[in-house]
Amino acid sequence: MSDPPIPQRAARADGSRDARRTELLQRGQQATRRARMWMSPGLGVKRWLALFVICTLIGAVGVLHFTWTGPLHFTATRWILWVNALIRPEVMPLYVGGILLMALALLGALWSIMMLNRSVLSGTGTAPEQAVDLMYQNRHLARGPRIVTLGGGTGMSNLLSGLRVHTGNTTAIVTVADDGGSSGRLRQSLDMIAPGDLTDCYAALSDSPVMARLLLHRFTRGDGIEGHTFGNLMLATLSEEQGSLSEAMLDIHEVLRIRGRVYPAATQPPTLVAHLNDGRVIRGESQFAQQVGAARIQRVTLDPPDLPALPEVLQAIRDADQIILGPGSLYTSILPALLVPAIAQGLRQTAAPLIYVASLMTEPGETDDLTLEGHVQAITRHLGRTPDCVLVNNAIPAREVIDRYAAEGAHLLSLSGASRDLRGRSVILPLLHPGQARHDPAALAQALLYAAPRRDQTT
Repeated sequence: MSDPPIPQRAARADGSRDARRTELLQRGQQATRRARMWMSPGLGVKRWLALFVICTLIGAVGVLHFTWTGPLHFTATRWILWVNALIRPEVMPLYVGGILLMALALLGALWSIMMLNRSVLSGTGTAPEQAVDLMYQNRHLARGPRIVTLGGGTGMSNLLSGLRVHTGNTTAIVTVADDGGSSGRLRQSLDMIAPGDLTDCYAALSDSPVMARLLLHRFTRGDGIEGHTFGNLMLATLSEEQGSLSEAMLDIHEVLRIRGRVYPAATQPPTLVAHLNDGRVIRGESQFAQQVGAARIQRVTLDPPDLPALPEVLQAIRDADQIILGPGSLYTSILPALLVPAIAQGLRQTAAPLIYVASLMTEPGETDDLTLEGHVQAITRHLGRTPDCVLVNNAIPAREVIDRYAAEGAHLLSLSGASRDLRGRSVILPLLHPGQARHDPAALAQALLYAAPRRDQTT
């Protein structure tokens, strides 16, 4: 085969050089980025590096003193004379040779420590090039605000996925009254709290992308496991092995590498009961949408009413900088978590601001014709405390999205007709996920962290 024409060879050579330059540029940018991260405040590196340099210099002085006053004086003198012989005084002073030797020795010591760290990290399964990213991430997240979220459903997991990049101090208190689908089947057969919303929150906060994906995998075949998610089955296994799911919390957090904490609102399986304005009572949240009909829900309760809460849940509420209700269904996601007596008492007593992330739309069969102010009033009636802040979306979904939800009986919520008090409590921002009728996780997290009140900003 004949060689390609000279212009083609030249073009290939130019392309190869460009690719090489691009690769070198990217490597340089990565090295610069890692260097900045190593030197970032609070990483716990600069102080030890400075101590190492100081101790090395003191050690050098000690060696100098020993050799000058001890039995190695003759050897040290010959060494100095040999080094001096290599230096031309008319070019540079003799003492510069000593400075260069000290610098080379220090660089060699630092290099040996770096290589030792690489060996240790490789032996523990951590990629050395990712070490600074992990350290920076963990230190940065550890200094994040202490946020407690209450609720359930996709709204809660959506919120957590946005918060996880800003703080590692998130505690999710999850409603466990679900009695339908996979959760309902496991709850009925094993007498355990509903695991479904817990699974979603674990997946949202897990530092392992593979584990997060597996947790949400739903089996589509197989006798006995069809319709269940892997996460629900795993939680059911841990619950059976430990005696209850609340006893397995520590194991779950470590196994799933959770960035934060996820706890059930109650340690026993409750039944959610709806009391309607026509006098009827509906038991089980899975029945609400089907049986409410033209009536309206006046209040919801839990059966049994005196459910205990985990001590870790109550401590998180006491320590919180910010407490968030929602986003999620008012009667089936948010209020059930507020009905646990110890949690309700803790929320009434805490000095942390209570923030309600307002629903984007009404819930067919649950909150039909209920205004945004009606949502806030329902929280106040059930909890005994009015939210200090209401986070309201002002972005309008696309017309086809509105029409699709309207066909199902859902309508947009807004501050139209709201009282002056509610408007004064509201923070209004565009929080909509593009092309959908749900909150954007990143926008919601930004709003909560930088627009909503926090206790650490007011104390």
